[in-house]
Amino acid sequence: MRRWMRFGALVAALAAASAASAETIDVGALKRSYTVQLPAKKPAPLVVVLHGKTQRGADVIARTAWPQVAKREGLAAVFPDGLNHAWADARTKAGPALRGPPAGTDDVAFIAKLVEKLVADGTADAKRVYVTGVSNGGAMAMTLVCARADLFAAGASVIMNLTDEAAVTCHPSRPLPMLLMNGTADPLVPYEGGRGSSYYAADGFWSTEETLAFWRKLNGCETDDASAIELPDKAPADQSTVTRITSRCPQGHDVVLYRINGGGHRMPGFAPDARFPRVATSLLGPQNGDIDGAETIWSFFSRFP
Repeated sequence: MRRWMRFGALVAALAAASAASAETIDVGALKRSYTVQLPAKKPAPLVVVLHGKTQRGADVIARTAWPQVAKREGLAAVFPDGLNHAWADARTKAGPALRGPPAGTDDVAFIAKLVEKLVADGTADAKRVYVTGVSNGGAMAMTLVCARADLFAAGASVIMNLTDEAAVTCHPSRPLPMLLMNGTADPLVPYEGGRGSSYYAADGFWSTEETLAFWRKLNGCETDDASAIELPDKAPADQSTVTRITSRCPQGHDVVLYRINGGGHRMPGFAPDARFPRVATSLLGPQNGDIDGAETIWSFFSRFP
């Protein structure tokens, strides 16, 4: 049954992707590319979805449920492309052998201009713009929340923690609801902080607990866990489970963590997040199949108009 569910999700993603259009926008002297999936009715909520390092927006379209979620919920979804398949987030130190974007790249300006364009042309509702990303894209999502909180209603970061560099430059103009989704067996961005076990891992990561505490403090939340709920183990074969940890926060300042117990450097989902799932599992750890990352993030975003 799960095989047919995954096949159906792939077919739906390809059908949704066929309705999306690839475009460019001028940012300074550069043409920056992105793919946008337009809603049936405008203006609509807009979700900015940022790929991981070595990827492009097309990879997110093909290997996550965002296209299906957007079509079903009547959203606009935009999938920008980072230069050199990477984002210039607030960190300056990358892992070995993983080239970042060219020096001087301003991805905050790129995403801000893209959001402003989609608001100005009537596609997006300015009060319902959200940003999320995976890995390097998750770091970029946090960078955008820190630098341009005025543009967004909420943010979500998947398989990423803060670093000293990212935290010291983070001064949001207002608190935003924040969702984190990290695996405890991540070889690239270790749950406990420091440097991961992978050759490609960078050093200096905060732990997920420290990252969670940082966002709680910014949002005026209490420092202890309000509740930790074990979610149903719907996919026992995936070697992982999910715990949802919420926080006691002022209304509209929610901070929540989805801890993927035994999960790797992977986007949780009901369909494979990689072209070669077995290779990905050997290099990046297990992918959780108890929840779907896009569905879970949109459920969180939709509460904050």
